[in-house]
Amino acid sequence: MPLVHIHVTEGRRTDAELRRFADVVQEVMLDHFAAPARDRYQVIAEHKPGRIILEDTGLGFERTDDAVVIQIFQQGRSLDQKRAAFGALADRLHAETGLRRADLVVSVASNTREDWSFGDGVAQFVDGVLA
Repeated sequence: MPLVHIHVTEGRRTDAELRRFADVVQEVMLDHFAAPARDRYQVIAEHKPGRIILEDTGLGFERTDDAVVIQIFQQGRSLDQKRAAFGALADRLHAETGLRRADLVVSVASNTREDWSFGDGVAQFVDGVLA
């Protein structure tokens, strides 16, 4: 059950394009992170121009104003799953939205089952409501 934040620059994409981004990310979560069906938690944040700063870490990437940052909060995915997701996100977002591969930054952070509440102030995983 990943929680995904998608960060983009304001005014660079239409609502339909942003929805396609979110749909592609969800499909990758299902295919490569084994997320259950109907387990979709996404936040799309638009930032004013100049508020996303992505230097290339010495790797030679030339980024554009269309750069996107995807943060994935999850539990228990393997290195192989993460690598597969990184590749699939770059490939599919390029093919389906035109996002340049160099304009995609992805970060995966881990947490535990006790770190989640899906509503009502209850820790559903810990309390046995969710398996």
